This record gives sequence, structure tokens and C-alpha cells, in this order.
Amino acid sequence: MTNNDIFKKLRVALQLRDDQIVEILELVDFRISKGELGNIFRKEDHPNYMECGDQLLRNFLNGLVIHLRGTKEAPKNPLEVIKSHKNQAPKATDDSKKPSEKKFSDKKPINANTKKAPAKNFKKKTPKPAPIVEKVRFKNGKK
Repeated sequence: MTNNDIFKKLRVALQLRDDQIVEILELVDFRISKGELGNIFRKEDHPNYMECGDQLLRNFLNGLVIHLRGTKEAPKNPLEVIKSHKNQAPKATDDSKKPSEKKFSDKKPINANTKKAPAKNFKKKTPKPAPIVEKVRFKNGKK
């Protein structure tokens, strides 16, 4: 298992976004850009893939300890910090829809008693037969 795999699994398990990882690394005075961080999380066969070094992973783990536990002067409860990550994570069911869109709960339930409009009688289209080609003369460059 490579350092990149460990870093990816920690990011998913703790539900961290790229900007949160950058902040965690800044706690231990290690600066990295979001672009470089994105290169670390790419697949190995990608041209911009970058290998995660020991120093980066070590600094991330040290910063993660400070981020979760806090310092001696201001200790934190790690479970509360992780719960706050879950609350900040974007959800697929959040109400970021446009106001013009209706929710499913706004629709009327379908009853068996409601009358539907009668179905229209559509005629099935029959394809037109292809024209028969007669008297075809091929010229293959010969006279």
C-alpha cells in the first residue's frame, strides 16, 4: 500500500475536502496548493500523477492530530470534530434546487378514482418502400 493510498483512505474516512486538508497541513507549517493535492489523489496512470512523499504524509498526520485533538491549551473532542465534517459535507439531497423546481412532496397523489384523458389513437407509420433502381451503369474508369 502506497502513501497515496493511505492519504486517499484517510481523506474518505474523515470526509475531508481539499481546502480542509490544506488547512490541516498549515497547522504544522507545511504549505501545499490545491492543485498539487489534486495531483496526489489522481490515478497512477494519469500524466499529472504525483507520488505522495513520506514528509507530506508525516506532516498531514501530525496536523491531523492537532486538528482533531487540539493543543494542550485548547483541547478538543475528536468525535465532535468528525461530526462537524459530516455536517459540512455537501449532501446530494440538500435544498439547493432552483425555486421554480417542485419537490416530489408538492405533487398530488395519484388516486384510482381520478379520470385520465382518453388515449389518442395514433397511426403507426409505415416506412415507404425504397425506390427500385433500374438501368444502372457502372463506369469503373474503362471506356
